[in-house]
Amino acid sequence: MAAKGKRKHSMELYKAILTLKDEDECFRFFEDVCSESELFAMEQRYNVARMLDEGHTYLDIQDETNASTATISRVGRALSEGTGAIGEVIKRAGQK
Repeated sequence: MAAKGKRKHSMELYKAILTLKDEDECFRFFEDVCSESELFAMEQRYNVARMLDEGHTYLDIQDETNASTATISRVGRALSEGTGAIGEVIKRAGQK
């Protein structure tokens, strides 16, 4: 796994992301920066996290997202043992 921590260049990316004005600009930015497979992987992992947070079973999540059990497990660990950011974002997104 990549080394964790705040690196100058990575922080520049996150600051740039925070300047995005709306969903369309965000979509276009990520479409320019990421490959199609990278976008798919991030979208899939977010959907897996959302479904795990809602209490869905692995089988339901596999059927809905086509994610492997390894991906579902990895995302589950991020939800339970990670920084807590994904859970906060899911909660915030659900309030809109």
